[in-house]
Amino acid sequence: MSSSITRPEQVTLVSIEQVPEGMTPIALVRGSTARSRNIGRDIGAVLKNVVGGEVVSYTKLMADAREEALYRMQEDALRQGATMVVGVRFASSLITQGVSEIVAWGTAVAPEAR
Repeated sequence: MSSSITRPEQVTLVSIEQVPEGMTPIALVRGSTARSRNIGRDIGAVLKNVVGGEVVSYTKLMADAREEALYRMQEDALRQGATMVVGVRFASSLITQGVSEIVAWGTAVAPEAR
């Protein structure tokens, strides 16, 4: 089975629960990243805690971490020969004070061989 997909970002990501008709599951794929805060962001976060509101620097940090975890999952899927990942999910956890991990996972699928 040959695929024209050569770059991770070409692997389609969807959150549907079923494997689409004409596709076959390959393997569980995942990607993760661990990110830490920095002192500049922490000072701003402390001030936001006093007055309330969104901590934009942390929002951006977590958004970047999610994108990195997704990309790494796509790399894993590409290595497996997949063209799509279904059932995409995220989880986050605190590893240690100031360090969070984001994990993305799903089921890699590819077109059925004819």
